[in-house]
Amino acid sequence: MIPNSTPQPSDAADIVAKMRHLIDALKRHNHAYYVLDAPILQDSEYDQLRQKLLSLEAAHPDLVQADSPTNQVGGVPLAQFTQVTHATPMLSLGNVFNYAELQDFMRRVNERLSDAQQNPDYDIELKLDGLAVALVYEHGTLRQAVTRGDGQVGEDITHNARTIRNLPQVLPAKIGQAIARLEVRGEVLMPKAGFLRLNRDAEARGDKTFANPRNAAAGSLRQLDPSIAAQRPLAFYAYSVNDGLPADITTQTQALRWLQGLGFSIGEIQTATDSAAVQAAYEAINVKRADLPYEIDGVVIKVNDLSLQRQLGSLSREPRWAMAYKFPAQTVITRLNAIDWQVGRTGQLTPVGKLAPVNVGGVTVSNVSLHNIGEIQRLDVRVGDMVSVHRAGDVIPKLTRVWLDERPADSVPVTLPKQCPVCASPVVLPEGEALARCTGGLYCPAQQQEALVHFVSRRAMDIDGLGERLLAQFFALGWLHNVADIYDLPKHQSAMIALDKLGEKSVDNLINAIEASKHTTLPRFIYALGIRGVGESTALNLARQFGDLPALMAANTDELLKTPDIGDITAASIHEFFAATHNREVIERLLAAGIQWEAVNQATDGQQPLKGQTWVITGTLAQMPRDEAKAKLQALGASVSGSLSGKTSVLLAGEKAGSKLAKAENLGIRIVDEAEFMQLLADFADTATP
Repeated sequence: MIPNSTPQPSDAADIVAKMRHLIDALKRHNHAYYVLDAPILQDSEYDQLRQKLLSLEAAHPDLVQADSPTNQVGGVPLAQFTQVTHATPMLSLGNVFNYAELQDFMRRVNERLSDAQQNPDYDIELKLDGLAVALVYEHGTLRQAVTRGDGQVGEDITHNARTIRNLPQVLPAKIGQAIARLEVRGEVLMPKAGFLRLNRDAEARGDKTFANPRNAAAGSLRQLDPSIAAQRPLAFYAYSVNDGLPADITTQTQALRWLQGLGFSIGEIQTATDSAAVQAAYEAINVKRADLPYEIDGVVIKVNDLSLQRQLGSLSREPRWAMAYKFPAQTVITRLNAIDWQVGRTGQLTPVGKLAPVNVGGVTVSNVSLHNIGEIQRLDVRVGDMVSVHRAGDVIPKLTRVWLDERPADSVPVTLPKQCPVCASPVVLPEGEALARCTGGLYCPAQQQEALVHFVSRRAMDIDGLGERLLAQFFALGWLHNVADIYDLPKHQSAMIALDKLGEKSVDNLINAIEASKHTTLPRFIYALGIRGVGESTALNLARQFGDLPALMAANTDELLKTPDIGDITAASIHEFFAATHNREVIERLLAAGIQWEAVNQATDGQQPLKGQTWVITGTLAQMPRDEAKAKLQALGASVSGSLSGKTSVLLAGEKAGSKLAKAENLGIRIVDEAEFMQLLADFADTATP
C-alpha cells in the first residue's frame, strides 16, 4: 500500500484494528508504569510499541484515533490560564477527626431523614491527596478540564490534562452516542514512586525538588507549557459524576464502578451500614496507608444512595451527605531545641535533633535524625529554628522544612564536632564521604556498646534475652568490653541472679541462649562482627565467595573485590578490619568459646540455579521465618526484593499474603506457595544452605 493513499474499507478496518491493539497495549503499560509503579516492559520495548503506532499514524493520518497516547503531549504553551465558572460549584468537605465526631455526623444525617430512610448505607473512599479537577466530555470526547479553584471559578488546564497517561481522552462510542455531556470529577495526583523519580532526576540536574507529591502534582498542572506537564508522572482518579450519569445508576458505589468500566481509575471503595463498621474500615486503611501507591490523608464517607444525597443537600461550602474522616496529622511544625551527636557501632557520628515534643501521625515525636553534617548544611537548620516534621505511616520522622522567617536573631550555623562526644578522640570526615567518624575504635565506649547490641541482635547471633538494657548494665559493671566477653558471662551467674529485676530462671534462660548462639552460620557470624559496610546480603556473598573464615580473613582487597556487590570502600573496610590485631584476637576468643557452623558451599554459577531471578516474599511462612527463606533464596542465587515490579520473577506467598498477591496476579507474575518453595529447597538441598 502506498503511504497516505486512501485505503479501501477492508484495509482501513485492518489498519484501525492494528492501531487499536497498539493503543490498548500502550494504555495498559502507561497505567502499570505511572499509576501502579509496576512496569511490565523495559523502556526500549515500550518505545518500540510506540514507534509502531507512530509509523501507522504517519502513513494513515486520516485514521489516527482520537485517544491515541501519541496525542498526549498537550498543545502550544499558553500565555495565561483562562478562568472558568463551574456549572455546579465544586464544594469542599467538612472534617471529622475521631469516632465521636464521626457518630455526630451520622446522627445529623439521620435527623434530616424520615424514619424509613434512617441508617442508610455509606460509601467509603480513600481521601486522595491531590488536586481536584472537573472533566467535561462532549459526545464522549474530552473537551475541558478545570481546577476546583475557589469552588465557584477554576482555571482551564485542558492542555495539561491531555498529557495525563491514565486519563481517557475518548470514551467508548456507545457513551458518546448516549450522553451528550458528561462531567467527571476527581483528583489529579502524583504516585509516590513517580514523585521519588521526579525528585531524583531533579537532584541529578541540580534543580529544585518538590516538598511532597501534592505540591508536585499542583505545580505540574499549573504549567503554561504542556510539554513540562507531559514529562511528569501524573495520574487521575475519579470520585464522582456531576452530570450525565445514566438514570439506572442509583448509588455512589455503582457510579464509581460505571466510571471504572469506562476506563477511569478509581481508588479503593467499600460500604458500611453503621459507625462501628466505618471506624473499622478507617483503622484498617490507616494501617496499610504506607503501602498504598499514592498519598492519602483520610477516608471520605458518603451517603451511598444518590437520591438521599440530593435530598440532604448542601451547606454553603460543603455537602451534608459527605464528610472527610482525617488521619492524624503527618506534617507538623515544632521547635528544634538542640542537636546531639550520637556515635554508632562503626564510629559514625549522627546528629539527632531534639524537638519540642509534638504529635505526628498519632505518635509523639521528640527526636528526628538529621543524618549527617551535609544534610544539616543543605537544610541550613539551626538550634532554635521552627521546623516542619513529617511522618508517613510507620516511617521514621523526617525534618522537611525550616521556617526561616521565624529564626531567632542570635542563631548560629551548626558545625561538625572536632572531638568525639563520648571519648574525646578526634573526629574525621574522609574525603569523598558524607559521614564523619570517631577515630577511637574499640577504645570508644559508644562503639563498644553499639557493637555488643549489634552482635546479639536477632539477625546476627540472635541471643534472646540479652537486650540493650542488660548489655549497658553489664558494660557498666565491667563484665563486657567486647563481644567475646559475652561468652564469659556464665562466670558471673551468681552475681547476675542478685541483680535487680533478674532472677534465677531469667539468668538460666540467658545462659542457655548464649550457649545456643554458638551454633550459627558463617554469614550470620560475619554480619555479627559489625564490619563497616557489611550487611546481611554482603555477609552471605562473602561466605559463599570464600567458603570459610580463614580464607576471608586472609583475603586482600583485589580478592575481596571479586565478591558480588562489593566495591572499593567496602573491600577496604573488610581488609582493614581483619588486619587489625585486636579484631583478630576477639575472633580467636569467639572461636575458642565454641562458636561453630556447618561448612559453606562456595558459590559457582552452576550451584546458583536461581541466578538472575528476583523474588518477593509476602505473608507468613509456617515452616521457617521469612529471614531464613530470604537467606536460602539468596544462597540459590536469587535477588530478594521487598516490592513487586514488572521485573519480579516469582512471588513466594505465605498465609495472609494480602495486596501483593493480588498485584502479582494482575501483573502475571509467577506465584509459588510454601509447599512449592519447600520442594524447591529439597531439590537443591546442598546449594540452599546459606
